[in-house]
Amino acid sequence: MSELLYQWLGEAPVPYEEGWELQRRLHRHRVADRLPDTVLLLEHEPVYTAGKRTGPWDRPQTDPGAPVFDIDRGGKITWHGPGQLTAYPIVRLPDPMDVVAYVRTLEEAVIGLLDEFGLVGKRVEGRTGVWLDADPVRGLVERKIAAIGCRVAKGVTMHGFAVNCDNDLSWFDRIVPCGISDAGVTSLSAELGRGVRVSDILASTERHLAAALGASAYRRAEGVPVLPEPADA
Repeated sequence: MSELLYQWLGEAPVPYEEGWELQRRLHRHRVADRLPDTVLLLEHEPVYTAGKRTGPWDRPQTDPGAPVFDIDRGGKITWHGPGQLTAYPIVRLPDPMDVVAYVRTLEEAVIGLLDEFGLVGKRVEGRTGVWLDADPVRGLVERKIAAIGCRVAKGVTMHGFAVNCDNDLSWFDRIVPCGISDAGVTSLSAELGRGVRVSDILASTERHLAAALGASAYRRAEGVPVLPEPADA
């Protein structure tokens, strides 16, 4: 991979439908080789997104207080919102395409990020995302700190991962997050006992994701990109 472009949309939370439409536009441009491999970085307004494997029992059973979107990624239901860094890589996978290896790459990037903050992230067999070990001394079960859900179309990725920084974890109480009922959800702030904002992990996320993807260089642009569609789009 050559240069990786990070597109940071800023600290103002983005409505989910706006971020999803921007992903689709970027995907069309990347498929047509009209832009480089690009990663959208943002915070969302509160939203639940339900992947293809979401069952009725996973969904909110009462008014969740936020919209629920059924989307085209794998996996089940999760929450996005303020205080959580959401990353959407729009990158072309090499041939032969290996989607599982790509998911492992995203996990590797998050594990590296957590290490910088003194946390030991891990993979759990049969479950995507990045986890922290149970801590019996503190009365804590195994818990997820970053969720991952992807889609690949025409060789180019969509959706991605979300790292909990200082978000309100009670949003997860209204669903069965990622279809997992026997584990918890946590954040950097909850684990470290101090406030860790999205802006505090941006640079580390960029560095570790670029390394995991094998980018030769990376740079950051800010704001919503202007992407005029060609007449034949």
